[in-house]
Amino acid sequence: MRPTREIQETPVTGATLWLTGLPSAGKTTIAYELAERLRAEGHRTELLDGDEIREFLSAGLGFARQDRDTNVQRIGFVAELLASHGVLVLVPVIAPYADSRDAVRERHQAAGTAYLEVHVATPVDVCSRRDVKGLYAKQAAGELSGLTGVDDPYEEPESPDLRIESQNQTVQESAAAVYALLTERGLA
Repeated sequence: MRPTREIQETPVTGATLWLTGLPSAGKTTIAYELAERLRAEGHRTELLDGDEIREFLSAGLGFARQDRDTNVQRIGFVAELLASHGVLVLVPVIAPYADSRDAVRERHQAAGTAYLEVHVATPVDVCSRRDVKGLYAKQAAGELSGLTGVDDPYEEPESPDLRIESQNQTVQESAAAVYALLTERGLA
C-alpha cells in the first residue's frame, strides 16, 4: 500500500475594506493605489468599483433610496463571498445610508468574515472642486438632482475603523494609512 500524502493548506485571510464618502472624495483613487501595493506583495486582491458594479451587476437600478440599498447589498454580498475565500476586497462605493452599510457589516460578522469601514471624509466643497465626473457641475446647472451630499443625504459613519481627510494628504499617504490599518488588524 502506498503512503498517503496530506495536503496542507495555508489559511489565507480575506477581508472587505469598504471606502465610503461623497462623490469625488478620492475613494476609488485611494483603493487603486492600495490595490497596487497589495498585489505587488502577493495578496489576492479585488477592487469592486461602484461605477463598474452599477453597469454590470446593478444595471437598471436608479438612485432612489431602495435602489441604492439594493445596490449596496449586492456589492456587500459579492464582497463577503470573495473575502470568505481569502481575497482582500476593496470597495470604493458611496453607500450613503448608515443602515445599508450596517447590514453589510452584519452580513460579514454573521459569516465570520473581516469587514473594515474607511470614511474618506473629504468636504463637499473640495469634492465639488475636484468634480471628477462632472456631477457637481451638472447639479449646479440644474441638469442633475439627487446628488449625494448636496441635494440627497449622505449619512457619515459615526465610528469608522479609519477616517481619512484626503484633502490634507497625498493619495499615497491615504493608501498608506489604510494599509497600516490592514496591517494592524493582521490582514496584510
